[in-house]
Formats: sequence, structure tokens, C-alpha cells
Amino acid sequence: MEEIISNLNYELGNMIGMTFFEPMQFVSLVIRFIINFAVVSVIARCFYYPRSHRRDYMFIFLIMSMSIFMLVSLMGGDTLKTGAALGLFAIFGIIRYRTEAVPIREMTYLFMLVAVSVVNAMGKAEYHARSDYWEGVGLLTILFANLVFIFLAWLFESSKLVNNSCSKYILYDNVSLVAPDKRGELKADLERRTGLKILRIELGIIDYLKDSCLIRIYYDEPMDLGSSVEQLTKIPKN
Repeated sequence: MEEIISNLNYELGNMIGMTFFEPMQFVSLVIRFIINFAVVSVIARCFYYPRSHRRDYMFIFLIMSMSIFMLVSLMGGDTLKTGAALGLFAIFGIIRYRTEAVPIREMTYLFMLVAVSVVNAMGKAEYHARSDYWEGVGLLTILFANLVFIFLAWLFESSKLVNNSCSKYILYDNVSLVAPDKRGELKADLERRTGLKILRIELGIIDYLKDSCLIRIYYDEPMDLGSSVEQLTKIPKN
């Protein structure tokens, strides 16, 4: 069997510049693909989705991560791979969708999953026959790096290290209550109207001609965590 594969590799290599089957390369790619897919799926489904419930972004995370993994894995040359990885980060640093800017939480997850895919794609070792040693990244190192990404996602989604309160902009129509000595009345009125337990209030622009004020409220509501519209100040055109 090995002789047949070797002959096929030789013949196809001479004809089209491609071999038929490289066992070590294939097995390495499959194992790293499975690890990458499992880690990306866990981060997107178990940490991102429960708060946001955005299937569209989760679909983007999965497809883009696997695409980047295959792209970087099959590119030749470590220098080219490193340059391509840095280029991808630069592109995603300025990416904007046509209808809306990517929310900061979604952009953070996108960066993380791109990093996961690049690490898994470039994480492999090569054997140097003359010196009789392996150079590169071992399987345990790759597994440890992926566990670090999962741990970081869990840590910041499930702990109090970051502020998990929701916020909302409100165009308020009673300027008489924005004075510092009436802040308690303002909070009570906003809680009565919104039905939310308000933690903190920030005042913005005050328009005395229209008797209105832009207010940002902070509140704790699990149903609104990760909402993509909680901080919009106007209705989107699309």
C-alpha cells in the first residue's frame, strides 16, 4: 500500500505538481481542525450565545474562524503565514459591516476566535533529519493554549471582574428633575416608567427649549445582557 501511494505521489507530482496523499500532513491537519472546531464552538456557543442570542454573529464566528484556519494551515512558509496572520488582524481592526458598526463585544470575540484559529493553524512541528530533532509546537502546547482561551472567555463572562450591567439611552421629557437635589425623584420616575431597577444615572445634553434631556441609565437585567440595540440612540434606517 505504501509503495502504491508513493508511486501515485511521484506520478502526480510530475504531472500536476501535487501529491496524492501525505499521511503525516493529513493527520496533523485533521487533528488540529478538530481541536480548533471544538474550541471555537465552545467559546461561541457556551460563552457568547447565552448572553447575546445572536445566531447571525455566531454563524459568522464559526465560518470565519474555520476559513482562517484552513487558509493559514495550507499556506506555504512560516514567514508568509505570520504576515498573513498579522494582515488579518489589521483588516479586522477596521472592519465595519455595511449597515452597522460591529459591537465591541462581538468584535472582541471575533479577535479571540481569529487568534484561536491562527494558533491552531500554525501550531505544528517539523523533523530535521540531519540534526535528529523536532522543531515547532507540540500537541500539549496547542491544547494548553486553547484551554487558556476557553478559561479567559469563562472568566470574564461568569465573574464580576467586568461590569455586567446593562445600559440604555433615554430621551427624558422632564428637565425639572435633572437638578442634583432632585436626583432621587428622577431615579424613582425613571424606574416607574421603565420598570427597571436602576443602578446609576448619567445626564447628557439638556434642551430647555424642548424640555428634554438625554439620559443614560445603568441597570441589572439578565434578559438584556448582550443586547445589540441597548445603546442605540436612534432607529436604524435598515
